[in-house]
Amino acid sequence: MQFTKAEEYGMLGVLYLSEKTPGSITPLSEIAEAKAIPEKFLAKIFQSLSRATIVRSHRGVRGGFSLAKDPKEVTVKEVLESIHGPYHLIKCTNNADICEKAEYCSLRELLSIAERKLIQIFEDHTLAELVEWEKAKQSVS
Repeated sequence: MQFTKAEEYGMLGVLYLSEKTPGSITPLSEIAEAKAIPEKFLAKIFQSLSRATIVRSHRGVRGGFSLAKDPKEVTVKEVLESIHGPYHLIKCTNNADICEKAEYCSLRELLSIAERKLIQIFEDHTLAELVEWEKAKQSVS
């Protein structure tokens, strides 16, 4: 499994917003520049994040984005699924009807276990935790 660029950039963008003062509005161009993300691509990702009420869009001269919730209340799973949709390692873990071997396939069973554990990890960690991890690692360097 490998994150898509959209997932990676989306996470980097919301983590950047998580470090800002609550309620502050940050221009998309600032986020894109700070995280070395193509601005047009980031704009599309932030549309999905906005629809999922992870971020709030602010229009106008001083427009930009802010987090719609406290970073302690936003899980990694919420962010990723707002960009990618429900997480599945392979299609048959979500829909057994697509494979005639689904009921007895050991690979499907193993990947179902891995998928549940991965999703649980994404649910267990918030944006605030990731920001704290990053700060802790930077202070050691």
